Amino acid sequence: MPNIRHLAACLGLAAGAAFAQEDVPFITTPDHVTLAMLQIAGVGAGDHVIDLGSGDGRIVISAARRFGASGLGVEIVGDLVRKSRDNARIAGVADRAEFHEQDLFATDLRRATVVTMYLLPAVNLQLRPRLLALAAGTRIVSHDWDMGDWTPDRTQLLEVPNKAVGLEKTSRVHLWVVPAQVHGLWCSADGSLDVTQRFQSFSATLRSRQSTTPVMVFDGRIDGTTLRASGPQSAVLNARPDAVQDTLQVASIDTVGQSFAGRTFTRAVAGSCR
Repeated sequence: MPNIRHLAACLGLAAGAAFAQEDVPFITTPDHVTLAMLQIAGVGAGDHVIDLGSGDGRIVISAARRFGASGLGVEIVGDLVRKSRDNARIAGVADRAEFHEQDLFATDLRRATVVTMYLLPAVNLQLRPRLLALAAGTRIVSHDWDMGDWTPDRTQLLEVPNKAVGLEKTSRVHLWVVPAQVHGLWCSADGSLDVTQRFQSFSATLRSRQSTTPVMVFDGRIDGTTLRASGPQSAVLNARPDAVQDTLQVASIDTVGQSFAGRTFTRAVAGSCR
């Protein structure tokens, strides 16, 4: 990881243009950067890592060998896929490290708990809607390139003295945790919660059905399925945004909203609370 030829080909597909893959070098991610990518995501034995543009397979193999995870590497260059499979067998993790020769845009990402990538900025932005649609709490790690105005939850700067791309001899490892999608109106028997969301940030207005004056207005951040207020007023809400039970539950709340402690809100039907 990464396969820069793969990246150029993806950009060519996206733009309707053709790239000569042999004109673009294949560049591997240094081992200490690979390790940092897995560590910043907190990869463990229960994770399934999908690496987009997996090159020689090192990140998926490292996830399996060092952390006990399973993984899938996606690569469009057949020789690299075959090399990855050989490397996985040599490392003794072929049962947990799988490699497919396919377009990353055609890859089903739903099984991933961690997605890793070293892609060009335009490709990151094309992938962003699909990444944001993954299950809340899924970790996304990118080497060097960000996601535009979806700011990372964390960035780590690493020294790479022999870096072959660019003038700076450093690499940036960015981490995002996919936030629960909670934008909109939520209803309980005695109140409503109106949430405005922008990626990991949110603003919420809590109202009682007995009054038009808000009980609380607070801002905060979303960490996976947990919403935490920031500022003078405190509140913690747990989201369960799925097809079975689309709810927001108040785990704790400031004194002014204490009557809503433990209350469960469900997403409004047709944009209103009845």
